[in-house]
Amino acid sequence: MYVVREVMRCKPGKVRDMVNKFKGLSGVMHKMGLKGFRVLTDVSGEQFWTVVAETEFDSLDDFVAMEEKVMANEEARKIMGGYHDLVEKGRREIYKAES
Repeated sequence: MYVVREVMRCKPGKVRDMVNKFKGLSGVMHKMGLKGFRVLTDVSGEQFWTVVAETEFDSLDDFVAMEEKVMANEEARKIMGGYHDLVEKGRREIYKAES
């Protein structure tokens, strides 16, 4: 199993907007028969204003297929439109679950 985390460092005051985008995208994913995101926000840590959208896949091929399917969905594109205005930087983390 693989855990994929989309980690976004938001601009000050933009965390809630980014959380709402990920929640909306997760809803679209559920409608498409896909597993949605678990959305996390920082409580304390190295970076303030961090939002993480996390999900799991049996294989990396499953992740790629999901990403292609979601990116082709008009509702998903509309929900995520303008998200670049909310973030300073972001990264994707992919972990293989060992136990």
